[in-house]
Amino acid sequence: MLIKELQLYSSNLKAQADFYIKVLGVTCIARNDQYVSLQMGNSILTIVYKPEAKPYHFAITIPAHKEVEALAWLKARVVIEQEGSNEIIDFTAWNAKAMYFYDPDKNIVELIARNNLKNTVPEPFDTSQFLEISEIGVPTVTIEKVYTQLNAVTGIQIYDGSFDRFCAIGDERGLFICINPKVKDWFPTNDKAFASAFEIMVVEHQKTYRMQYEDEAFKLLG
Repeated sequence: MLIKELQLYSSNLKAQADFYIKVLGVTCIARNDQYVSLQMGNSILTIVYKPEAKPYHFAITIPAHKEVEALAWLKARVVIEQEGSNEIIDFTAWNAKAMYFYDPDKNIVELIARNNLKNTVPEPFDTSQFLEISEIGVPTVTIEKVYTQLNAVTGIQIYDGSFDRFCAIGDERGLFICINPKVKDWFPTNDKAFASAFEIMVVEHQKTYRMQYEDEAFKLLG
């Protein structure tokens, strides 16, 4: 599943735009006083102004085996959120390695190298190696209901986890990371998870779906 577009909300739009454009060097493709759109490889991240916005978690795929280079590059720009003393988190079961940081809205942003994708490149790491958005967090107390909605619309399956506290739905290219905020916080920061509204466009089996997540439910848009 490819996450083609992701629309999040921010109460701090200028700081968010400046961070991604000036600090991380992400390409801006459109911007005004109400939104900013950023090209992240195969994906577009759009951040829209909304005064009551709450934080999110999302992940960006980087090339396989590039986590050490990416960490050095990232540490020159942001503070890394660690798990204990670990700056790079080894997800052995997923054959992936990741690192985490906050943006100005306290969104938990993850860079993840998924080695099964075999997409490594020889060039030194920079933002041109932000390949695509590959995860969006979906806090909900009814994980099974969310899975049923997503499966009915797109046919995507469970990648890992269960309906109790954590369930990754999709595949290695694109995942909805569902957690039950009553029993689990966001890893690795232990931040409280909010069921923040977002819009998303995904491509699955050559079909495109645009959906809205709001009030812990997905709705297919036109």
